[in-house]
Amino acid sequence: MARWSAMGTDDRYDVLVVGAGPSGAATAAWLALAGHRVLVVERKRFPREKTCGDALTPRAVRQLEDLGLADDLAPHLRFEGLRSIAHGVTLELPWPEHPDFPSYGYVVRRRDLDALVADRAIKAGATLRTGTEALEPVLDGGLVTGAVLAGEADGGHETVRARYVVVADGANSRFGRALGTARDRRYPLGMAVRGYFQSRYHDEPWIESHLDLRDRHGNHLPGYGWIFPVGDGTVNVGVGLLSTFAGWKDVNTSRLMEAFCDTAPARWGIGPDTACGAPTGGKLPTGLSVFPKVGPTWCTVGDAAGSVNPFNGEGISVAYETGRLAADAIDEALRCGDGLALQRYPQRLEEQYGLYFKVARAFVRAIGNPAVMRELTQVGFLSRSLMEWVLRIMANLLRPDELGPAEAAYRLVAALVAVSPEP
Repeated sequence: MARWSAMGTDDRYDVLVVGAGPSGAATAAWLALAGHRVLVVERKRFPREKTCGDALTPRAVRQLEDLGLADDLAPHLRFEGLRSIAHGVTLELPWPEHPDFPSYGYVVRRRDLDALVADRAIKAGATLRTGTEALEPVLDGGLVTGAVLAGEADGGHETVRARYVVVADGANSRFGRALGTARDRRYPLGMAVRGYFQSRYHDEPWIESHLDLRDRHGNHLPGYGWIFPVGDGTVNVGVGLLSTFAGWKDVNTSRLMEAFCDTAPARWGIGPDTACGAPTGGKLPTGLSVFPKVGPTWCTVGDAAGSVNPFNGEGISVAYETGRLAADAIDEALRCGDGLALQRYPQRLEEQYGLYFKVARAFVRAIGNPAVMRELTQVGFLSRSLMEWVLRIMANLLRPDELGPAEAAYRLVAALVAVSPEP
């Protein structure tokens, strides 16, 4: 229930950002760098753990380097590409050369990464208050003009006002729901579980994906698995599953995780004796599946906008990018005094991701049939070149400056998908 309150003309902040995860911290950093008064509130205190694979793709690295964090990333494990495994075949696929993105990634634990980007926002001039929850929006004449905050230290409530509010409180987004946002259930939903394990191979320069999951008896399992070296003596191990798989609601992801750990390559040493703790899981709203994404004085970013890439379950890069797009729109609205500038934010999202995510949704619906998934991976792993094309497409690293085989294949599929209705 939103709280109604009168608002004066002496706004304390230009922008209130609810949530200091990847999208919220990036939005705050860009707005602070543009000279605006920004307050970020985060319910938890740093450092805090988040369920994530911890791998930063070239797109994510580009955003972080643009924020001036290249030197901060350098001490972390750098990886050169993806080692993909299925049907007894292993392919090591380097990140492709690209005019806009680096050909490397990093693995950074979220407890370190989120604190790093939040600190960048602070250095740019933003104010960060951790241990502070945004309980409900404050409305004036139907417009969102701030939020009621509660601090864990004193338990008291406080009303903070701002000209614009950014909703960045994650996949469950209580604040977004208070504004009327909801996930379109026709869009694919992901689920993931991950844990950390000690391993002597913790510093390998490849992240590893397993596309042909089986249990001890050789039975096919839904979803995919990953093993990402962290570089600190541990590896991040997890499994992911999309709602397009038949019977996905009946899948016990904890048991799926156990089955993957039992059958993962023995050299990693994954098992109960090397586990660093119990695995944790979460839901992944994909494809910009949360609507609406904008109101007269507010917008959603990152997981609160349902922005995970349906192709591969990766959400960090899109979180940073949507945060940057939102910051650009709000910056324009503040500088021009034109609130309509914020209303162009959904259009920019559509231009950036609309067709690409529609193709991704069509793809994940197709592989929801396990037989189709097996056939595609069997055919794909017969050709290294084909898998290199697939990596370029699924990681959203298509080149804008030339038409190679991957770009040609994608454009053909995209042209068909663009004119086809979605179920």
